[in-house]
Amino acid sequence: MRKLRCVIVTPAPPGSRAGNRNTAVRWAGILRQFGWRVDIVTEWQDGDQDLMVALHARRSRPSLLAWRQRRGDSPLMLALTGTDIYRDIRTDPAAADSLERADRLIVLQAAALDELTPLQRAKALVIHQSETARGPWQPPHRFTRFAVIGHLREEKDPLRAALALAELPDLPGLRVVAAGAALAPVWHDETMALMGAEPRFRWLGEVPHWRALKLLRESHALIVSSRLEGGAHVISEAIVHGVPVLASDIPGNIGLLGESYPGYFPVGDSAALARLMRRVHDEPGFVMALHAALAARQPLFRPRREIAAWRAATADFYRPRPK
Repeated sequence: MRKLRCVIVTPAPPGSRAGNRNTAVRWAGILRQFGWRVDIVTEWQDGDQDLMVALHARRSRPSLLAWRQRRGDSPLMLALTGTDIYRDIRTDPAAADSLERADRLIVLQAAALDELTPLQRAKALVIHQSETARGPWQPPHRFTRFAVIGHLREEKDPLRAALALAELPDLPGLRVVAAGAALAPVWHDETMALMGAEPRFRWLGEVPHWRALKLLRESHALIVSSRLEGGAHVISEAIVHGVPVLASDIPGNIGLLGESYPGYFPVGDSAALARLMRRVHDEPGFVMALHAALAARQPLFRPRREIAAWRAATADFYRPRPK
């Protein structure tokens, strides 16, 4: 009996450390557990797969249209990224149309549902990106370290934490360590200049995933200053490891951390972020309150929960065959 086949379309090419590629690889591993044969491609033009999972409404649209033309009513699942939900579907009619053509919409946190129409919400499913703890949270004792993990691009506002250090000249024991590739020359130049002017800031560039996780576990807090996020996996990783998060108050972060989480600051507000950083430095009780709030969210990010969600989603179209 022929195995069911799935194609996952992601704009990120093989070897990329972009979030979309990592998501595609993880989802492929889950589907293979169910007995699916899975291909990951950057563009689909033809094939005999039974199911398409496309990441990104705008960038994967040519594959989506080709699927509808060549595979007719074969199931199509569209996973919505942050730029889809909070930008493209509002300004790009073609991206918005992609949602109408999909049989199922996947979002990475519950607040994203608020951006969809009632009909779109009816076919949407929240699948939190899971993670397994790789070691204990062990921040250093001699200084207070903040981690910034993610590629340097406009949507991430990646230098906000380093800029916030200027508001804290009386705290020489602070450290901000950033890890991620500069996706444009201007980000490389600005980051190097800031590192030269601020001795408490260090940029590592792009690092392997294991090293980014080590930085996360060995920091007092993760800073996620994004202007736009669909559901950052690094927040899932911080939650599972119990590492406090200081996050911009955008829907994509609130959907992961919860409405009542005490570690938010307004987007682009260096002074407000600096006040939170000072509290992390000065108030052990505040740090433990953040840690406790994350512990309450950890069940959402357990691998078995993500696996069950995917089993249910694919079973809507194809019942898994027993092994």
